[in-house]
Amino acid sequence: MAVSGIVVSPGIAFGKAIHINLHHSKVDYRLLPVAQIAQECEKVSKAIIFLSQYLTDCQQHLTADSEHFNLIDADIMLLQDDDLAAELEKYITRFRFSAEVSIERVFAQHADELAQLDDPYMANRSNDVICLGKRLMAAVNGTLLWDVSKLTENAILLAEDLTPAEFATIPLNKIKGIVLKTGGLTSHTAILAKAAGIPALLSCQFDNFNINDGSPLILDGISGELHINPTDAISQQLQLKSAQEIQRRQALKQYIDQDSITQDGHPVCLLANVSSLNDVSQIQDAGAAGIGLFRTEFLLMQVDSVPDEKQQFHLYCDALHSLNGKVLTIRTFDIGADKEIPCLSQDYEDNPALGVRGIRYSLQHRSLFSTQIKAVLRAANHGRVRLLFPMVNQIEELEQAFEIIDWCKQQLIEEEKGFGEINIGIMVETPAAILNLPHLLPQLDFISIGSNDLTQYTLAADRGNPELVKDYPPVSPAMIKFIKMAVDECKAHQTKVCLCGELASEPKLISLLVGLGIDELSVNSASLLDVKATICNGNYAQFTQQAQQALTLSHIDQLNELLN
Repeated sequence: MAVSGIVVSPGIAFGKAIHINLHHSKVDYRLLPVAQIAQECEKVSKAIIFLSQYLTDCQQHLTADSEHFNLIDADIMLLQDDDLAAELEKYITRFRFSAEVSIERVFAQHADELAQLDDPYMANRSNDVICLGKRLMAAVNGTLLWDVSKLTENAILLAEDLTPAEFATIPLNKIKGIVLKTGGLTSHTAILAKAAGIPALLSCQFDNFNINDGSPLILDGISGELHINPTDAISQQLQLKSAQEIQRRQALKQYIDQDSITQDGHPVCLLANVSSLNDVSQIQDAGAAGIGLFRTEFLLMQVDSVPDEKQQFHLYCDALHSLNGKVLTIRTFDIGADKEIPCLSQDYEDNPALGVRGIRYSLQHRSLFSTQIKAVLRAANHGRVRLLFPMVNQIEELEQAFEIIDWCKQQLIEEEKGFGEINIGIMVETPAAILNLPHLLPQLDFISIGSNDLTQYTLAADRGNPELVKDYPPVSPAMIKFIKMAVDECKAHQTKVCLCGELASEPKLISLLVGLGIDELSVNSASLLDVKATICNGNYAQFTQQAQQALTLSHIDQLNELLN
């Protein structure tokens, strides 16, 4: 028997089933007797304190710059919000709902509000809010904690969901795989499972298969199937498949120190996407020629206050030191309503995807912007630095950014602080940016095409909506034409063109992107050797021929057939 799911972390895992979410109890929807209201309010207050402390304890297992330290922080902040406490008390006192029913209703309302947002990042947060509500209900009825001692070697976890806090308490050395009923490609569990290198399937509806604890399972994180009580034939087949995948990954290591050049001598610069200093330190093992995208806004998600100029300067210098002379591309804070940043005050927007984000936010918050610019300029005195502005659409935004750079340089001169020269580029993420390139390029050293947002804004389709992914994929005739337009304009102005985003990390698309004329690819570190192998074993003449053919096609199916 087998059930399918979404692969969010690849690999093949052999193990035994362990169900871990055992803390759901039946909710009583009857109205409270008036005499019980005060008692229910107290139960909620105590549960919030208990769960907050539990989450704080979970954080002790983590470093402050880790991905899910910040995710747990977001849960703690929501729990300790005075407005949330007031809402729960209102439901108990005014509507006479029990503590559990009140939690269920309030958290469902919050999640629904998030799910309605156009932005995929915030909409994805709705599932986290539902999970947190369930944990608070469990804290009320005394069934929050699950017994970690149940875990034996070779466990494959089966759960409805898994919070960052629960993930933090799992002894990862005992876990072979994770299978959840909820979640998707951009969920927090997906991020954490990838980082831990654990095969994971999400959106896998395994309930109907009556899987008992201890049942043998094989999680095929390549084809996206969970095999229950597999036959000897299936086990042998997947053992072979697993050995071949391990061998393939091992063979890729030969490309670490190789130059990224096609068989007929065409070079393609391969860079890495990073979000932290820890990521920077690991790119040596990925064979990258430097950093093509340092998402600096992630630094703000891990602190209580914005790092000052000195702190940012030291951080960027540490990154340069780790790179040993390789290029560091620093994207200025890509802030907007699509990302929750606790240390900043962010206004609610009805449509955050089309709101104050990227360069728009920076230009409206000049103190924050100039502090970062000064730190970057000073760091450029100690290594190769490129500065990248996100979400630039028109010449006026770029002119204002240059004015601020000039002001920062004058300030540094007056303060007798040294600074270096930097190359300056923009993220091209909208059709408007591509159409305005003739006016923008004379002032730029390079551009970086952000394929994720460019897809969303070109097709007017939320890339996080699973109902739209199939019919509005990132590789479509319109997208290819826009990329080609950008490349041709850059070539006319002798400006380097890079592409970052998920397209650059998909090996089967590399021939198309290189054939279209992309000079640089900025890739997720985990995919870099796969991408490099594709380039080193390919032929630029054939890549160009494929790209020319792709530009003539009118249907998505035709493109997929060509690329596969």
